Formats: sequence, C-alpha cells, structure tokens
Amino acid sequence: MIVCSCNVLSDHDVRSAVESAEDLPRSAKQIYGCLGCSAECGRCARTIKTIIDEALGACAKACCSGCPHGRTETHRHAHEHIRADLSLEAAV
Repeated sequence: MIVCSCNVLSDHDVRSAVESAEDLPRSAKQIYGCLGCSAECGRCARTIKTIIDEALGACAKACCSGCPHGRTETHRHAHEHIRADLSLEAAV
C-alpha cells in the first residue's frame, strides 16, 4: 500500500528501511533519510510512525530513541531474538 504519495513510498519500503538500517529509525524524517528522499506535505508522517512501531515490535516499547541495538553485537543479538519471537507470533 502506498503510504506517501509525494515520494511514492509503500509500507513495504518503510518496513525494509527499518529492518535494513544500521541505527534503527524512529521517525518519519529518519525513514526519508534512509530512503534518500525528504518529506513534502507531511500527511504520511503518522502512518509511517505507526509502521515503524509495528516493525520494531517489542523494541519500540522497550527501548528509547537512540537505541544501541544496531551498534553492538550484544544488543544486535538481543534484537534478533525479539524479531524472531515476533515472527513466530505472526506465523501462529
């Protein structure tokens, strides 16, 4: 589904940017940066934030902005377990 008409970004684009970014993006502005574009009208910001929170799952609730998960092996390993757990829950 297209979530940003100005930049023609889909929900899949946003989820991919969250999952592939070294530092986990927490805002629409960070997602635009990851995808090489910028906000135009801003009507999609709330939807993008919702998609980010859903993609981060438990991490979005447990971690603060500037989460170190993308920087250290210990935190990266913990984050991978969170993603795996969420994938299992989604499959059920």
